[in-house]
Amino acid sequence: MIKIDKRSLVSLLLVFSVILTSVSLTLAKFDEGMYTPDKIVTLPLQQKGLKIKPSDIYNPKTGGISEAIIRLEIGCTAEFISPNGLILTNHHCGLDALVAASTPEKRYGDEGYKANSMKEELPAKDYSLNIPIRVEDVTQKIITGTEKLTGEARDNAIKANIEKLERSEQSKAPEGNTVRVQAVSNGYFYYLYENKLIKDIRVVYAPPQTIGFFGGDPDNFEWTRHTGDFTYLRAYVAPDGKSAEYSPNNVPFKPRKFLTISLNGLKENDFVFVMGNPGGTTRYRESQSVNYSQQVNFPFLYEYLRVWGDTLREIGREDEEKRIALQGEVANLDNSRKLYEGGILAMRRADIVSQKKSDEAKFATWVNENPSRKAKYGNLLADIARASDEFYKTAARDRLVRTIPNLGNTGTFKEVIDAFAAVAQGKTLNDKKKAEIQQVMQGREPMLESAILKFFFSKLSELGADQKYLAAENLFGGATGKARKDAEEKFVNSFLENKDFSTADKIIGLYSKSANSLKEKYPKLFEFAAATAQEQAAIAGRTNKFNAEINNLRLLYMEGISEMKGIKPYPDANFTQRFTYGTVKGYEPREAVIYTPFTTLKGVIDKDTGVFPFIVPQKLKELQAAKDFGRFGVGDSVPVNFLATTDIIGGNSGSPIMNAYGEQVGIVFDGNYEGLGNDIFFSPKYGRTISVDIRYVLFLTEKFAGAGWILNEMKFASAKSKK
Repeated sequence: MIKIDKRSLVSLLLVFSVILTSVSLTLAKFDEGMYTPDKIVTLPLQQKGLKIKPSDIYNPKTGGISEAIIRLEIGCTAEFISPNGLILTNHHCGLDALVAASTPEKRYGDEGYKANSMKEELPAKDYSLNIPIRVEDVTQKIITGTEKLTGEARDNAIKANIEKLERSEQSKAPEGNTVRVQAVSNGYFYYLYENKLIKDIRVVYAPPQTIGFFGGDPDNFEWTRHTGDFTYLRAYVAPDGKSAEYSPNNVPFKPRKFLTISLNGLKENDFVFVMGNPGGTTRYRESQSVNYSQQVNFPFLYEYLRVWGDTLREIGREDEEKRIALQGEVANLDNSRKLYEGGILAMRRADIVSQKKSDEAKFATWVNENPSRKAKYGNLLADIARASDEFYKTAARDRLVRTIPNLGNTGTFKEVIDAFAAVAQGKTLNDKKKAEIQQVMQGREPMLESAILKFFFSKLSELGADQKYLAAENLFGGATGKARKDAEEKFVNSFLENKDFSTADKIIGLYSKSANSLKEKYPKLFEFAAATAQEQAAIAGRTNKFNAEINNLRLLYMEGISEMKGIKPYPDANFTQRFTYGTVKGYEPREAVIYTPFTTLKGVIDKDTGVFPFIVPQKLKELQAAKDFGRFGVGDSVPVNFLATTDIIGGNSGSPIMNAYGEQVGIVFDGNYEGLGNDIFFSPKYGRTISVDIRYVLFLTEKFAGAGWILNEMKFASAKSKK
């Protein structure tokens, strides 16, 4: 599962880590590359096997396949597959809508949902989508006039150029379209994006959890996969065609482009391509940043998410209503936890830190061979090392301190700490903070608060002598070992049981207290809060200073590496539309093991244990036994999932994977475990995209669900494109 849900609490973790996430500096080769649509015409696609013109894929004047590929604002990709606004995406991308509409009596997250007509389609709460209209490389327009500027003067000139271009292009855009310019890869590129927003999205059909989430966390990122990870949605607009919030009077949106569906299938080594909206990558940075990710950031996030997810799962076991409400969040947490775990192993296996150091050594040699290069780049690596060494020397401590209590999943503790810190600094309570307190306290989970607080205090106690956090040491009197653990547990329990912090009104009331009264009544907690606020401000200052310096150094390094290699790199991904191509191909995960690239319904049934997440619906077993596959079977079963070498990452969930003729043959829903860490580097040996075969999607829709009416509005390719 590779969704990036920007609304979820998990996304806050990414916000805290993205500025420090590390990367490989390998430029495009093999099937690597997340290319912007405007660069498709420059790629050797027809030599690789593409049977249509590159301009059929992206054409901002007449529209192309790219206009059928859209971005769900929950952090997924989707695609139009009919002239009536019918959409395909992943089951895990539609899960939030199912959960939001669920009750203990109607458990759509577990049982799925099926509309028998458009009138029965289920409103998807808080869902919206963006249709890409235009993508343009405007780098030269933005940097023009800044060639001789540096520092703040250059930044201000670039900002002015961006604002001027946005105003000009927005004035020419049709009503309802938005135009923005965004820096990519530390300002090596600037891209203009024009999009159309649609606000009324509805669920048409989502299979039950036993199909859409078959295999669950044990199979997540693992091959072999046997998951029917798909959901149908539909876009609606006002009768005049304008974007509008949900209304029963709205009508299906009529997209300019929608995809053709192919039942012709694939074979190994066939050419395929993917278009979608991959999330953040940072593949062009320095060894110090890679080392930080491998040694500090990813291990911390893995452990933190594990505690968070396991605790929510425990809460759900004790309360069915909460289990239903929390199941989407639990799935996201499990997905992210496994992603970071796999990323750590992938970086170690590939020895990426050493590779980066080797790249830097080659760069230094190249620089020193030429006086003009020496003048431009001679101090670059030393400057990067100096800035990095200073910033990362307290990396483990800073990672903890800047995270607690910012995330909000510690509920009461966060709000009390914020209140104490505000009083200590002489700040008053504003309406925004008051509303936050009320919202947090309304949805608090004491069991989660307890687990998270104990985890953080435990991690603080494990810091080395050179990184100890004095505020935490003072809170627990410098105790160590069992005494420290006992003190942490006693503190957490007493805090959560304190009646002074039990309601929103009581926490709001803390803001009216004096610093002396709070300090006298809660001396250790007050000291910890004040010290934490002060340290977080100091960390923010150091981070801003580091980013201001390192961003310019990274830009110069990227320019130097590009000059050395004679290759202009593809931009880092940034949740905007990208193109990647490759072939259908298996891989060898380890010695004496070979993975072939296809699975079938027979394999689904082979995994059946009768225990979640390996429960196969009885009707599915009966269809396989009777070989009742309709037009979707191949031989004695139905194709389910397949592998390809395309370069994808979180955010690509729901992307269509297409054959050489530009026809949809599957839906991307996952990467493989051995290929994780791909936000940092791409592994041609191990990196694979996992997709659900479109024939399995249609088989389940028609034969399993009895929702064949949905297929009637699709356009199917003829057999002439079959090889």
